[in-house]
Amino acid sequence: MKLHNRLLALVLVVAAPPSGLAADAPGEAASWVDESNRNATVLLEVLARYSPESAGSLGVEGADTEVADLKPGYVERTEADVEAAVAELTRRLAAEDDPRVRQDLEILVEAGRDNVTGSRLFRRHLLSYVNVPRIVFFGMQALLDPQLPKEKHDAALVRLRRYVGMEEGYEPILSLGRARMEEQFSAQGLLGPYRGQVEQDLANAPRFAAGIGDLFRTLEVEGYEEALAEYEKQLGDWQDWVKSDLMPRARAEFPLPPELYKWNLRQFGVEADPEELIDDATRAFIEIRNEMKAIAPLVAQERGWDETDYRKVLVRLRGEQLDGEEILPWYDDVLERLEGVIRDEGVVTLPERDAIIRLGTEAENSAQPAPHLRPPRLIGNTGQRPEFVLPLANPAAEAAGEGRMDDFTHRAAAWTLTVHEARPGHELQYSSMIENGVSVARAVFAFNSVNVEGWALYAEAEMKPYLPMDGQLVSLQHRLLRSARAFLDPMANLGRIGYDEVRQFLEGEVGLSPSMSRQEADRYTFRAPGQATSYFYGYQKLLALRAATELALGERFDRKAFHDFVLAQGLLPPALMRAAVMDEFLGADSGIAARAAGH
Repeated sequence: MKLHNRLLALVLVVAAPPSGLAADAPGEAASWVDESNRNATVLLEVLARYSPESAGSLGVEGADTEVADLKPGYVERTEADVEAAVAELTRRLAAEDDPRVRQDLEILVEAGRDNVTGSRLFRRHLLSYVNVPRIVFFGMQALLDPQLPKEKHDAALVRLRRYVGMEEGYEPILSLGRARMEEQFSAQGLLGPYRGQVEQDLANAPRFAAGIGDLFRTLEVEGYEEALAEYEKQLGDWQDWVKSDLMPRARAEFPLPPELYKWNLRQFGVEADPEELIDDATRAFIEIRNEMKAIAPLVAQERGWDETDYRKVLVRLRGEQLDGEEILPWYDDVLERLEGVIRDEGVVTLPERDAIIRLGTEAENSAQPAPHLRPPRLIGNTGQRPEFVLPLANPAAEAAGEGRMDDFTHRAAAWTLTVHEARPGHELQYSSMIENGVSVARAVFAFNSVNVEGWALYAEAEMKPYLPMDGQLVSLQHRLLRSARAFLDPMANLGRIGYDEVRQFLEGEVGLSPSMSRQEADRYTFRAPGQATSYFYGYQKLLALRAATELALGERFDRKAFHDFVLAQGLLPPALMRAAVMDEFLGADSGIAARAAGH
């Protein structure tokens, strides 16, 4: 996973040669994938030394009880080790003849170089800020998963004991994180973390600790109480230190230096300039809004409502809330009906495994207060499945007295949200990779938000014609939000619009609840500046590729074959996906491929 690596929270690591994401593909395909995976190990083994928690989330054996390396010099050591791995991969690239293995080597080399470049870039500008309680929560959640066997749950207890320094040779991870930040307190010219982020992280820390206890109790793991009590004690000291020592060094304004914001965009997969994003997205916003103005009166007519303005119709739809016990059955029913449409209309091949939809816990909602997919183990998968996690609250908004996040718990919202997070969106994307087999480079190191979110938003547009009228209106609302993200995020980070103005626009023009608008504004300003633009950008790129392919093939275009081919490539970014379509999907007719490519 290519991420800017200021904290070196390296999320994709492995301690042994990966064996593929699923059962080996037949014949020649298995051979080149195996060779590619051997190359991936060069980089993955380096990352394993610094973030072993993530190994378990990938499905790699042998690192379950280890903890993140926050010892002195870990940033510099990681950079040096990654550079050595890149040098070895570059050597292999020069000697490789297979074009598929070469492409994967290029992905690995770029991922390694970006890792080092991003780390050094952020070190030049920002004071190190390590949100250790969040690292601990995700490290525990990776093992305390009901889909995993009991030995993984037992390993979580060992990991917790190591987090708090109760095992020989281990120091409390909260103390290590504190020491790494204090090392930079005397440095001149470094920006501190954004105050709003630090405040929210402080509020979330006890929720994460409570969430760990809930996970242990749910899975009936015995003997965790002493270690958890020690962690909570250490967490109290950590919070006091953050308030007294770190908070005075926090910055009051959220925008990143322009150089860092542009780097963020690139790492999320967005190659466009912020000004280009603003221009393209504002035009799209007007076009989508016009579509909503046309459909809203039809929805009102079906309901017998007098209101016809799309904003007022959305408010009425949001008022049709599902009771707590009705939520999951309604979503499951919507999923079943969508799968029927997918089969009947020949949209895409459905996976063999069933999709999972569940409600988020308070700790999960604190970590990610928006609907999301929790990916399964990608290496050595033994039946673990992706999970569509639906939050019912934004704890930060509730603490501010802004009420419940009710944007996803009304009947009309379930349609397009299930398309995006489940099928044929994210869940299908990951399940297809597991069942069909994709190289580690393409499933792991090619990852960015553009190639994941672009597919899910494209899936929304593909399924919109088959939804009921109210579902179509909400589908357009969600697409309107994605276009708004693509201009509000850069505008906020260029200093052209403030936090409160962002929220007012989203509530007034897009129709979001106050709780949801807070989640959005937090995302643009400190949770993941730049990430929100990836939906619109990825969708536009994939839509353009679909159009070029369809125009090239004419009546011979097969939608299902095209979608299956795209999914079979893994998580390739737009340029590599386009090359694959031109070379392989259209490659049988070189004349068609050349015309589609614009040559």
